Amino acid sequence: MYDFIARDRLTGEWHTFQCKTIRIRGDRNNELVVYAKNGKGQPYSKSDADYIIGVLAEDGETPRVFYFENEEKGEYWASEQSAVKRWVELPIALDRGTLTDEIASVTA
Repeated sequence: MYDFIARDRLTGEWHTFQCKTIRIRGDRNNELVVYAKNGKGQPYSKSDADYIIGVLAEDGETPRVFYFENEEKGEYWASEQSAVKRWVELPIALDRGTLTDEIASVTA
């Protein structure tokens, strides 16, 4: 089962997302890992979620949020450099002007 559902602003398609914590593995050259298993210990299937969201929240640091396609794996690994290339990083800053304009156009 997914955590979030969102609509693609360009295509209008709806997609489902499962949200997980990104952990930094000090024993693996500080690689980033997302453990993407359900409560039964099984990897999420495509019917569970289209995408995986990973949240990296280190003490004192601004959180970083990435998402990537669900490939039905139990773990997703990336170095900092490859994560920036392979995963999509979402900005967490909110542009209220753009959001207000979008809401106005949808409700009009």
